[in-house]
Amino acid sequence: MTMSEQLSQPLTQRVSKRVSQSVFDGSRLRVVLLLDLYDGAQEQFMEAYEHLRNGVASVPGHISDQLCQSIENPSQWLISSEWESAPPFLAWVNSEEHVQMVRPLHSCVKDTRSMRFHVLRETTGVSASESATRRLQASPRIGDGVTRHALTFTVKPGSEQAVARLLADYSSPQPQVDETTRLCRTSLFMSGNRVVRAIEVRGDLLAALRHVARQPEARAVEEAINPYLEQARDLNDPESARLFFTRAALPAVHAVTIGGSLPENARRQALYYPARPGCGLRLAELLARQAEEAADDERSPVYSSTIFLRDDIVVRLIDVRGDLDEDDPVLSPVLKDPRETAELMSLLDSDAIAAGGRPPRGGDSAQGLTSTRMELITDRRSPCA
Repeated sequence: MTMSEQLSQPLTQRVSKRVSQSVFDGSRLRVVLLLDLYDGAQEQFMEAYEHLRNGVASVPGHISDQLCQSIENPSQWLISSEWESAPPFLAWVNSEEHVQMVRPLHSCVKDTRSMRFHVLRETTGVSASESATRRLQASPRIGDGVTRHALTFTVKPGSEQAVARLLADYSSPQPQVDETTRLCRTSLFMSGNRVVRAIEVRGDLLAALRHVARQPEARAVEEAINPYLEQARDLNDPESARLFFTRAALPAVHAVTIGGSLPENARRQALYYPARPGCGLRLAELLARQAEEAADDERSPVYSSTIFLRDDIVVRLIDVRGDLDEDDPVLSPVLKDPRETAELMSLLDSDAIAAGGRPPRGGDSAQGLTSTRMELITDRRSPCA
């Protein structure tokens, strides 16, 4: 088929509908941060930014950044940065180093919104040889209009049952946030003393998170679990709350679905994969590859898969047709390439897995990874038209 014939096809026929999100295609990343400053904080913000940008310039994978001020409203600012690819940016933005680096900005900034984009095409004056080295996303993806995000935190050992009861017994907030934003689904899981709360939103994720935080029922549950948290927080202190939720953020790095409506017999499962220090990113990449292989397999019971990553915490959320037993191969991270399966196994923190569940059976380490299956606390859905 010629290029002109390919371009004449409808876009939906030329691009796979399966992968709706991924950070692992190796293309360059553009990050846009919109900021609304407090009145009179412009000079203080500039001083803090000068210190920040010198630190960011030395981060591996960083290419450039620009600070812009609105010509219409001096309180509106924009920081645009370019990165070699998404993984080094995510490794930095989710690090404790970043948390501490941006703290001086908090007293200047009233509101923020962060957006991340892969670069698909560009028009520049660089030579063809230079342009060839600037990696671009090969083709656009077609998503389902749903943003996926998660939070994770730990509670004090011994408090797990009390926390599970509190998290399971609450009134769901109103799903409609505003004219364009709606909560679609909230799922809560636990593995040992680790809690994972996954949410799906159609529209503005930040607006949805703020909407939930303002609901009296949600606030009461958050206050009730405060005494059990390993990382203390004060929700009445904006800085304390901001730091807690920044450290708890568990971004989605890959999502794949076979398309169509969710089957009525679909069941949600969560698998927790603690990685060895420094190995979380590669582990998530291999799990993403396995998820794509499952989506290509018509025999697979997996309808959709989302992988969340922060540092060395990797969580895979799957919707499967029907129930899975403990020996189902879906629960074992096996890839078509045995070498990649072996590499994946080598990236796992076996001590953490053994502490969270039963050890491998019969020397089969892949089967032993069923111990990463998390306990479902609650799963609440609303129509997400």
